[in-house]
Amino acid sequence: MTLTLTVSDEVRALAPGFTHVAIEAHGLVNGPSTEASSALLDDAARRLTARLDGRAVHEDPHMAAWREVYTAFGSKPSRTRNSAEALAKRALSDAGLPRINLLVDLYNAISVAHLVPVGGEDVDHIQGGMRLVRASGDEDFVTVAGGEEVVEHPDAGEVVWRDDAGVTCRRWNWRQGPRTRLTERTASGIFLLETLPPMPAAEAGTAAAELAELLEKFSPGARITVHAAA
Repeated sequence: MTLTLTVSDEVRALAPGFTHVAIEAHGLVNGPSTEASSALLDDAARRLTARLDGRAVHEDPHMAAWREVYTAFGSKPSRTRNSAEALAKRALSDAGLPRINLLVDLYNAISVAHLVPVGGEDVDHIQGGMRLVRASGDEDFVTVAGGEEVVEHPDAGEVVWRDDAGVTCRRWNWRQGPRTRLTERTASGIFLLETLPPMPAAEAGTAAAELAELLEKFSPGARITVHAAA
């Protein structure tokens, strides 16, 4: 892998059994959402409804596990939901899932269909390796509020993804910063599927394989590698 991904011992202790599958992709072609990517999002919402079978999103065992971990590092899971739960609630609402751009639509569809947090980062905007750590509280998280760029700082002990320049995603997978997000100019990306027990490793692998197939379909000729759960 051209990009290193590390998980700190502190995070491992907080969430025993946490794993992530990484998909590395180069030569991607991104662009605005299409009818095809929109159809994938609609299909993902239907798959989610069948998966839940009448349960609320937070009652799914995998989502319940994420809520426990969020509580463990001091975040209120009903207020700052993990990315999969937040997307799933959008999928089941009257508003439905947002259409962002082609690549984001693809990984959002997989996240909703499998109820697994999935993130995408533009490799060309990551500085150094990516690290999942518990924050000290003085790291910079550059985001946008009211149309203006602002710098926030995570809470001490909060779980964050970061690189050499600062935090790229707060509260594990709650809010991604604009610096590394996938845009219509993105050509190289890293996609992370994050799982906790009781989700079987095999299901995470199935979700990753499905996303890799979609990336190959929508970016013919792209160089795509799936890195097994770590």
